[in-house]
Amino acid sequence: MSQTTGQVTEQPLFDGNHSFGSITRLISDIPQQETPKWWYIAFGISNLLMGLLIAMLVYLIWEGTGVWGLNNPVGWGWAIVNFVWWVGIGHAGTLISAILFLFRQGWRTAINRFAEAMTIFAVMCAGIFPAVHVGRIWVIYYVFPLPNSMQMWPNFSSPLLWDVFAVGTYFTVSTLFWFVGLVPDLATMRDKVKGKLAKSLYGFFALGWTGGNRSWQNYEKAYMLLAGLATPLVLSVHTIVSFDFAVSVIPGWHTTIFPPYFVAGAIFSGFAMVMTLMLIARKIYGLEDIMNIKVIEKMNIIILVTGWMVGFAYIMEFFIAWYSGVEYEKFAFINRAFGPYAWAYWIMMTCNVITPNFFWFKRFRTSITMSFILSIIVNIGMWFERFVITVTSLAQDFVPAAWGYYSPTWVDILTYVGTFGLFFTFFLLFLRFLPMVAIAEVKMELPQAKVEYYANGNSDKDSANN
Repeated sequence: MSQTTGQVTEQPLFDGNHSFGSITRLISDIPQQETPKWWYIAFGISNLLMGLLIAMLVYLIWEGTGVWGLNNPVGWGWAIVNFVWWVGIGHAGTLISAILFLFRQGWRTAINRFAEAMTIFAVMCAGIFPAVHVGRIWVIYYVFPLPNSMQMWPNFSSPLLWDVFAVGTYFTVSTLFWFVGLVPDLATMRDKVKGKLAKSLYGFFALGWTGGNRSWQNYEKAYMLLAGLATPLVLSVHTIVSFDFAVSVIPGWHTTIFPPYFVAGAIFSGFAMVMTLMLIARKIYGLEDIMNIKVIEKMNIIILVTGWMVGFAYIMEFFIAWYSGVEYEKFAFINRAFGPYAWAYWIMMTCNVITPNFFWFKRFRTSITMSFILSIIVNIGMWFERFVITVTSLAQDFVPAAWGYYSPTWVDILTYVGTFGLFFTFFLLFLRFLPMVAIAEVKMELPQAKVEYYANGNSDKDSANN
């Protein structure tokens, strides 16, 4: 089926010749189905890993940060690496939801709800690390603008405080944006479910949605306003995170390219994680018609573009280090490529610069298998990027007598593994109880939602069944 306007033929975004009613049934039936066995198994494993995270955090607070692999001079380790990595994972959701919404990219509706949920849970994982890496976690309230018994205020020139404001604002706006988008679909679930408790809960969170003209007007205003608020956050949050490094005088960190470089890397890794999880979910829940090859190809193009931006930043770092004439800077980057952490540097370069170039070829951009494999490789590479930036600059600093080699301990490793338990616990709950695709927004992109569809003599008997 195609939508014709004059001489222009517009292909529908979604496969399967769907109507309003079939889209509603396809998506809303998933939370109403009996819980599959695989979900219980996955949820159990996630809970065990989350319990492991809690145990590691309790042990850390009891014993202190000496249980990590930190040494002199490497005062930052996996905690900061994982913080930056998880924040980056959370970037794609707001980009897909807000920026692509403002640019009227209809294909985003297939994945925006999915990506928004992923954003919230990834930021929750990220927020753990700045809280615990300070060592004395019981005085973490100093980073909040609260008066205290000592009449001291936070140091507003500290990047740690900037992180609190940036990540806190990002989490709040992203959560509100996600919830507002859910309201029409929660009302749909309220009207579809049979159980009294489920109907009451969906009805409570639907906020009295009636589906009338006034409801839609208020919804669209709120959604547009939140999209406008969220858009600068996509750029500002990882810019602020990059300032943790860029405002220092450490060789390899003290560079003005960090803000755009970190933002591009965050979008790069965020889209890769959305791709990984989306390809699994679309197969399990039979959503191939909505999360189709056209959507996958567009996401792969964004991964390719941001991958080239990241690769350009890597090259420019070397050029600026050479052009600056500063011996410390030149040594820092040569040491990254050929020093004791060269293995991490070349893993980063292979995963982030070489492998995305497969997406130049349409055969790979539209391959489910290649998309899945390369999305995992990209996220591995982006973790190593954060490791290389953090550790190599600290391990060999200004004083050769103080040089050391950083290695993580079992507490570092298990804490990181545990954050996946936290992420997937909430993500599985989302998949089980909420519509993973925005029903109302997908309907808006169907041919039946366009005036031209009926002007050309078409009809849809099922279009009123929403």
